[in-house]
Amino acid sequence: MDIELGKAKKTRRAYGFDEISLVPSIVTVNPEDTDTSVTIGGKKLEIPIIASAMDGVISPKTAGLMSQYGGMGVLNLH
Repeated sequence: MDIELGKAKKTRRAYGFDEISLVPSIVTVNPEDTDTSVTIGGKKLEIPIIASAMDGVISPKTAGLMSQYGGMGVLNLH
């Protein structure tokens, strides 16, 4: 669903953690039949987790570990 932002500019709705609920269901999904990967800027992440760019939240070591597991850690190096 695209939202227009003026002349020839469009954006999509984004969601935060407090806006999404996971609810158990009657239907069982086989994990082998699912794909949780996402592509951002040409980089494929196997798990759709991006850590916050705050010094108190993510360290270079944690960012490296997240990369090994398929996520992304963003560092604030000012």
